[in-house]
Amino acid sequence: MLSPPLIQTDFDLQSLNTFGIAARARFYIRITRLEELFSLNQIPELAGLPRLILGGGSNIILTDDFPGVVLHMALSGRSMIAEDDQYRYVQAGAGESWHRFVQWTLEQGWGGLENLSLIPGSVGAAPIQNIGAYGVELKDYFQSLNWYEFSTGQIRNLTDPQFSYRDSVFKHGLRDRGVILNVTFALPKQWQPHLGYGDVATALQGCPQPTPQQISRAICAIRQSKLPDPGAIGNVGSFFKNPAVSAAQLDVLRQACPDIVSYAQADGRFKLAAGWLIERAGWRGYASGRVGVYAKQALVLINAGGATGADVVALADRIMADVQQRFGVDLEIEPVFV
Repeated sequence: MLSPPLIQTDFDLQSLNTFGIAARARFYIRITRLEELFSLNQIPELAGLPRLILGGGSNIILTDDFPGVVLHMALSGRSMIAEDDQYRYVQAGAGESWHRFVQWTLEQGWGGLENLSLIPGSVGAAPIQNIGAYGVELKDYFQSLNWYEFSTGQIRNLTDPQFSYRDSVFKHGLRDRGVILNVTFALPKQWQPHLGYGDVATALQGCPQPTPQQISRAICAIRQSKLPDPGAIGNVGSFFKNPAVSAAQLDVLRQACPDIVSYAQADGRFKLAAGWLIERAGWRGYASGRVGVYAKQALVLINAGGATGADVVALADRIMADVQQRFGVDLEIEPVFV
């Protein structure tokens, strides 16, 4: 017989979302064993209720109390499960801290994920967002994942999550249909550094052949210098995605703003730095009651104390409208509103 999970009611979620918004869940279950997932369909009071899958809480904005059941994924474990001539295949449970997992791979001497150091959140949430930083995305080292399908009670394997920029099938066709259990990465034995971003190259001057560990330390230092610690200031990191525009639209923007930051993409479009647009519009360091824009990085919205989801929505809407009016560019919000 399956052992039922511990169900808590009227559960406080404030400490479980990095923006620090006060909200409560009707039901809360911390998932530490697969058996707890398998038994969910046998619990009458949960039948038909909406589910919220919670990992590190670093990519959600709670706009109200949650009327259903929060499944807080805490499945642990990390190991090398196989290897061949080219790769080491390393698997981690969905509840593992992403940054601690990256540091563990580096401690084993396995390079690949160092550019993704210090990104908040859990391993299970990482492929949903296709997290990325400093020229590397999760998809570059992804091999497969296992996920649990609610309707059938089956564990499925997935090798193609249809990754795109900060996106995957778990935001679309598989949204709310299940939960990620573990993720496997293919780490190359012939490791090559990714040093294309100026900040990284500058930080590693005088180190012509940096190790993965040195790159990780440099990136941690860069992120700490630009981004607030969620433990001290509520935030979800980058709040807006970098928008892409056509070459013709970029030419128009360059006439008004010759110093605009852009990056050529493989499809012929150009990615703009959302933080640059927001800062040029005058929002960096802006404060409005309980919410604001971080003084060191305009891409980050912060909880100045007691912020509600409505406060965050209102500020984000104002910033997006202003950037559209000034530059004719539409910004897209990165975190998920719940």
